[in-house]
Amino acid sequence: MGAQHDNLIEFKTIGLIAKTQHPDAKLTLLALYRFLKAKGVKLVVDQRIADELPMNGFDRADLVGIGSRCDLAIVIGGDGYMLGAARVLSRFDIAVIGVNRGNLGFLTDLDPDNFEQPLEQVLLGNYQIEKRFLLEAQVHRHGDMKSSNTAVNEAVLHPDKIAHMLEFEVYVNDDFMLNQRADGLIIATPTGSTAYSLSGGGPILTPNLDAISLLPMFPHTLNSRPIVIDANSCVRLKIAQSNKSEMQISCDSHVNLSVLPGDEIIIKKSQDQLKLVHPKNYNYFHVLQNKLGWGNKLY
Repeated sequence: MGAQHDNLIEFKTIGLIAKTQHPDAKLTLLALYRFLKAKGVKLVVDQRIADELPMNGFDRADLVGIGSRCDLAIVIGGDGYMLGAARVLSRFDIAVIGVNRGNLGFLTDLDPDNFEQPLEQVLLGNYQIEKRFLLEAQVHRHGDMKSSNTAVNEAVLHPDKIAHMLEFEVYVNDDFMLNQRADGLIIATPTGSTAYSLSGGGPILTPNLDAISLLPMFPHTLNSRPIVIDANSCVRLKIAQSNKSEMQISCDSHVNLSVLPGDEIIIKKSQDQLKLVHPKNYNYFHVLQNKLGWGNKLY
């Protein structure tokens, strides 16, 4: 791994990860390769896309290999692709920065057409690191854990195929909170508070908050409200036996865990953390202003 000084890492070995289905991502990948090669860093390319580079001079590895061998991973794609890579990379002591080839880009800082100068500054040590926590979702059946996965954005309880009302109890640290009749429940991290939860009317949580939000989806009562709780809480959902069909817990809208009536779902903070690298001039509120169309200053 690279040398570390003043809590900043000197990035000696860099992994390249890209969603090359995007028509311009290959061009960005090629441009990044040439830029980094000229800097003399060691490159490890995601083996799924290594054949897209018409040259040699790099190693190949899967995401686990990149996580264990590299100091920095550069992910080319949208937020969704970044989330998939982040769930794997967060298990390792690796920093991650994104080049936006998607739409919104809350997690991907670098402009694909203008990455050189900001990336140069990052390689020189002019950057900031922001740690984002993940959630772990577990499905328990008759006292045994049947499945589990992690989420960077959110874990969502929802019906399996057809939308219908679910009934479940919510406990926080074994304290009963409420009996919920709703189409589902979104448990979101600060990272995920600007994703699915936001579209459902959930609150925006700034990334430095150690908190999670619980947002009922289409609750069948008017007194049901979103709530923000300490992220170190253990959230337990007891699924009523009266539910007529299968349900799912979705992690980042990507991994689905099957849930049956009578199951218990435990959602808590994961031990893994995502180490996001931002250019020195990064400002979270500037990102919100740009992405959400908030107005400019009056004066």
